[in-house]
Amino acid sequence: MTDLMRQACTPHAPLIGLAPLMRLAFLQQDLAPLGEALLARAQAHADDAHAWLDFSTVLQLKGQRELALAVQAQAIELQQWYSLPAQAAQPGPGPGLTLLVVMGPGDLMSNTPIEFLLEQSDVAIDLLYLSADSVFPEEVPEHDVLLVAVAESDANQPLLARLAAFLFEWPRPVVNLPEHIAHTSRDGLCARLQDVPGVAMPRTARLVRAQLEALASGELQVDALLPGDDFPLIVRPLGSHAGHDLERIASVADLRGYLQKVDAERFYIARFVDYRNMDGQFRKYRIALIDGRPYICHFAVSSHWMIHYLNAGMDESAVKREEEARIMAQFDEQFARRHAQAFQAIDARMGMPYLGIDCAETRDGELLVFEADNAMIVHAMDAEEMYPYKRPAMQKVFAAFRAMLARAASGA
Repeated sequence: MTDLMRQACTPHAPLIGLAPLMRLAFLQQDLAPLGEALLARAQAHADDAHAWLDFSTVLQLKGQRELALAVQAQAIELQQWYSLPAQAAQPGPGPGLTLLVVMGPGDLMSNTPIEFLLEQSDVAIDLLYLSADSVFPEEVPEHDVLLVAVAESDANQPLLARLAAFLFEWPRPVVNLPEHIAHTSRDGLCARLQDVPGVAMPRTARLVRAQLEALASGELQVDALLPGDDFPLIVRPLGSHAGHDLERIASVADLRGYLQKVDAERFYIARFVDYRNMDGQFRKYRIALIDGRPYICHFAVSSHWMIHYLNAGMDESAVKREEEARIMAQFDEQFARRHAQAFQAIDARMGMPYLGIDCAETRDGELLVFEADNAMIVHAMDAEEMYPYKRPAMQKVFAAFRAMLARAASGA
């Protein structure tokens, strides 16, 4: 019996947490036995919140989102607090930190994936789950730093607003203030970065379905919604992630076809930017901006404009991996230096010590920002045999994040 299976079977065992479970899923291992053990334990010990919360994570990783969220709600009703001890094999040069992380209910993209950023570190984590209508605690565990992990969404805006009042004049340092996170919606981010020199982020409009239908019928022109812009457009439903129902729309005919397939009621639209390089390939960077300094997390190359690392064919192409290794090795001297002023301006505009950015370069050399928020997955789960260059790059990210927390704790 593996250690994880033994833990899953032990009543009231400590929380397994997201990182070990997602690593199994990433390696395409069968999560069913763990899930069955956790469910049996939860059913036998109905007050075992750890079992319910770990089971909800397994369900999410298996793609059973609605059931997972129902189980998660049951766990949070039992218990708002969850602790993950520091994991460092050896103590660091100074004392470890205790980090209080404010979480919101939701799927794996609803909060900062804090466990990956602090895996194998000397930081002890306390997770506090809150919702817009929950009872906020009068007392919290002692901590050195508080981090707001709640990501922006229409559903989370009321929670972020309530947290802004709750954390006003908090007696400990707070990383990522909720009122700043609230501006990371696609249209909010666009508004913040619209006139930043060296940054290209096409104007983004939020529409209801009736407006999109009027655009598709010709009753409304693109210019009326996005002054100065025209087809082709990028269209996506509000709240969609990972390219779900995201399409490039070249004409009103394409838009009519899109509306026949997608039944959402609210959408984002923006002008499409062709960011292909001279070789016809698209290239996308994932950056962690930590205390204003950019760190590369991954780089993908694809013949398709909608790039996601997992579908870019990086596993299948040694040539692509060689380019990623080269980009990572030269990142500080090349990409980060070319866009240093842009990153400094983004940091100043957003006011978030930790921010994930998906971006590219335009043909004119500007930093093309697709999205930026506090909930992007940043990890070191890739096989070292195939990606030997990734772990050193990710260790720089993790070390920078830990150092940022230390600076926050010291008031620096």
